[in-house]
Amino acid sequence: QVQLVESGGGLVQAGGSLRLSCAASGRTFSSYAMGWFRQTPGKEREFVAAISRSGGSTYYADSVKGRFTISRDNAKNTVTLQMNSLKPEDTGVYYCAADYTYGTRDYDYWGQGTQVTVSS
Repeated sequence: QVQLVESGGGLVQAGGSLRLSCAASGRTFSSYAMGWFRQTPGKEREFVAAISRSGGSTYYADSVKGRFTISRDNAKNTVTLQMNSLKPEDTGVYYCAADYTYGTRDYDYWGQGTQVTVSS
C-alpha cells in the first residue's frame, strides 16, 4: 500500500506556471506507475498525465500535451507535474494517483488533492 500527499497548488494568472509535487510513503514507490488527474465541480475526474514505474514512458491528455510535464524521482519517492502556459480551463483539484498498472484509468491509490486556480 502507498500513501500520497500532494502540494504546490495555488492561484496563478493565465499564462503562468505551477509545479505540483506528490510525496509517496513506503519503500516500494518504484513498483507503482503514477498519474495525475483533475476534477472541477460538476464534472467527472479526468486524466491529465501518467508516468511508468521507471519514468521511461509518459503519456498526456491532449488538452495538456506540450504544456505539462510529468516526472518522478524514485530515490526521493516523489512525482511532479510541471504546468506551463496555464489556462483558466486548467482550474480544478489535482490528484496524484498510484497503481501497479501504467495507464489512464483505474488507479487504486489516491492523494487528497490540491487546488489549482487559473485566473483570466
